[in-house]
Amino acid sequence: MTHPIELGLDTFGDITVRDGKPNSHAQVLRDLVEEAKLADVSGVDFLGLGEHHRADYAVSAIEPILGAIAAQTTRLRFGSAVTVLSSDDPIRLFQRFATLAALSDNRAEIILGRGSFTESFPLFGFDLSDYEKLFEEKLDLFAKLLASDTVSWSGSIRPPLKKQGIWPQPEKPLRTWIGVGGSPDSVVRAATFNMPMLMAIIGGNPARFRPYAQLYREAHESMDQAVLPIGVHSMGHVAMSDKEAQERYFAPYCEMHDLIGKQRGWPRQTRAQFDQEIAHGSLYVGSPTTVATKIAATLKVLGASRFQLKYSAGPMEVDHILDHIKLYGEEVIPRVREMMAKQDA
Repeated sequence: MTHPIELGLDTFGDITVRDGKPNSHAQVLRDLVEEAKLADVSGVDFLGLGEHHRADYAVSAIEPILGAIAAQTTRLRFGSAVTVLSSDDPIRLFQRFATLAALSDNRAEIILGRGSFTESFPLFGFDLSDYEKLFEEKLDLFAKLLASDTVSWSGSIRPPLKKQGIWPQPEKPLRTWIGVGGSPDSVVRAATFNMPMLMAIIGGNPARFRPYAQLYREAHESMDQAVLPIGVHSMGHVAMSDKEAQERYFAPYCEMHDLIGKQRGWPRQTRAQFDQEIAHGSLYVGSPTTVATKIAATLKVLGASRFQLKYSAGPMEVDHILDHIKLYGEEVIPRVREMMAKQDA
């Protein structure tokens, strides 16, 4: 089964700068709505917001921002990238996104995941030792919410539900993805729950994820299910030339990388590593033709039909972000579609 090509953007609301001066969290959030409006008119298919609870990111409450985006766009699909399901309430999450879907002509989507950061666990009173159990049981409950407006469920993390009605209900099925970081168990879980899979590929050659894409397809086939779409989330930046894109992106990318690395014990990023990741890894940085060519190659090697490029990375200049969004929508996306159409032919 061939799925239509979808090309989107992601952001975590990294704290941006104007003329070298950091913006406030509030200004970053206001700018996000303007970025979404530009994406809408530039031809971008989807905009995803990632949930974080850190000083270097402004997005912690996804749905209010998406509500503002819904009110000021007409065709853009939008959603989470990702919602940290383990520290959220599945029922309230479903209700919030069903409400967004109702107010946006069914343009809202959810990408469920465990996230790469753990700040939400102590913040909301969850024990990290329950990391696996929380996600497994909450995902099981959420899947039941997608299937019926009346839910019976029992587990160890909350009191049971018995024929409980859940409202409001969306007019169309709420499109829900599972974000996967690259473990076989996560891949099989996505297929078992019969949800599209989004692979976060933030380093190394994308081709190394090909076995996971194949495992996902084989798992669907073994359960006599139609194979659902596979998507990719990676990072990058588009400018008029390769050199301009690299020079704009290198310093803020390194600052973001080294801040997280300091907390996790990573070595500092070097220019050689940065250049290597652009040439052979999972950084999509360059001119529209360069980035489009690399996206098309990734979609082909993985058999994927969706690509989401995270455009925020550390303290980037807002004007550079707006340039990127416009070029991605107006230049990169048409090129990718043309390349993929030629491959199909």
